[in-house]
Amino acid sequence: MRQQAVSRNAPAVKTPVRTPMISKSAQRWWLTALAVLIAPSLAHSGIDLKIDLKKLPTEEAKLTYAPEVPPPITRRKPARVKIHLETKEVKKRLADGVEYTFWTFGGTVPGPMIRIREGDYVDFTLANHPSSKMPHNIDLHAVTGQGGGAEGSFTAPGHSSTFSFRALNPGLYIYHCATAPVGMHIANGMYGLILVEPEKGLPKVDKEFYVVQSEFYTKGKYGDKGLQPFDMEKAVKEQADYVVFNGSVGALTGDGAIKAKVGEKIRIFVGNGGPNLVSSFHVIGEVFDNVYQDGGTKVTQNNVQTTLVPAGGSSIVEFKTETAANLILVDHSIFRAFNKGALGMLKVEGEHNPAIYTGKTVDAIYLPEGGAIQTMPQEAKAAPKAETFEERMKAGKGVYTASCAACHQENGMGLPGAFPPLAKADYLMADKKRSINVVLHGLEGKIKVNGVDYDGVMPALGLDDEDIANVLTYVRNTWGNKGEAVKPSEVKALRK
Repeated sequence: MRQQAVSRNAPAVKTPVRTPMISKSAQRWWLTALAVLIAPSLAHSGIDLKIDLKKLPTEEAKLTYAPEVPPPITRRKPARVKIHLETKEVKKRLADGVEYTFWTFGGTVPGPMIRIREGDYVDFTLANHPSSKMPHNIDLHAVTGQGGGAEGSFTAPGHSSTFSFRALNPGLYIYHCATAPVGMHIANGMYGLILVEPEKGLPKVDKEFYVVQSEFYTKGKYGDKGLQPFDMEKAVKEQADYVVFNGSVGALTGDGAIKAKVGEKIRIFVGNGGPNLVSSFHVIGEVFDNVYQDGGTKVTQNNVQTTLVPAGGSSIVEFKTETAANLILVDHSIFRAFNKGALGMLKVEGEHNPAIYTGKTVDAIYLPEGGAIQTMPQEAKAAPKAETFEERMKAGKGVYTASCAACHQENGMGLPGAFPPLAKADYLMADKKRSINVVLHGLEGKIKVNGVDYDGVMPALGLDDEDIANVLTYVRNTWGNKGEAVKPSEVKALRK
């Protein structure tokens, strides 16, 4: 049916509105029911939504950088909390020999951990450093309001923005940049954790740690040297080159390993910045006594081996350390741990308890049907060429750490009965060409190293000529070894 055109200047026609007749008793019943329905949403676990800001004590939030956690909040009443966070774009290490231009909160990946209390009123200021090339903002999953704060914090380079919010819901939450394209800002490192403590706090533990998993998408493959740019196509296809804890490969190993003592109760605040992959978080050698699934405030499961942490989500895990050990943190989507970087270490120091774990008690001979030389195909990669002995030693250490240390150990001592030592190793040092061939083509069969027989298989590692020259130069001049540098031309001559 065609409607008649109505002039904009025509007087409005008032249509009488008929209101249904409802008795006063029915009205009272509906009002009571409505109050019951909306009361829980207004109460927020007993928080009084009416607040006199003038009566609140004011304090600055203490921010910490991973793996450190801000101290527990001891006050039992709300406060007006001031938070100041800066966004900055910085070039930093992603892996040995690999740099990346990170977009950051606070200059680090992940950004600082924030700890506030349920009921706090927060004044949040986001400053974008003048050197930034992009505008940034922040979406805190703990915020009830437009964009989780993203709407109120959109900030151009050289500017700052302030918004305020009430911490209504306790729990552990991700925060991240939400400026378009959102995925790119997150993929470049803009995320962290904010803990809203319950009114009565969390149960006491001895140590707390802050760990965030995330992935990076680079133009080059894993380990390709130099400054690597972001690859949008890989990110869209979810083909991560790096999956890491706390922003880089090895951030929680070596000198960065976290530490505890036997008998301590440990709490790890685990986040997953994503942007794409779900984490299967596991600690090798421990069982989680308690898991607060999805970062909530209730223990949802006990005696857990592996817990899922979704992209943009979190979890809280707790356990007690019963014996000395090096506990290994991994994403149990296991190739991510050993081939893409999602690996960390918790060193538990103290007395070894054989009533809990003995270690190896029997080492017997076992002869299966045999083995063959393993080859791990890997495309040749362009690496920066070392020009001096010192440069070759430095580059070789990186190759050794990435490809050899798991078997031969960081100190080159190997593992008795399994992997021969490289430190002061007569087999290694006696013949340079032989050592090149071993790394280049692999090795199978019996050998004698420092008077001890070894019988196993060493796979060919697929390293290029430059990497082989560097790593052999390193191992032949470390741990008491003294030999000539190995040149790429010598490796090339033996490659078949």
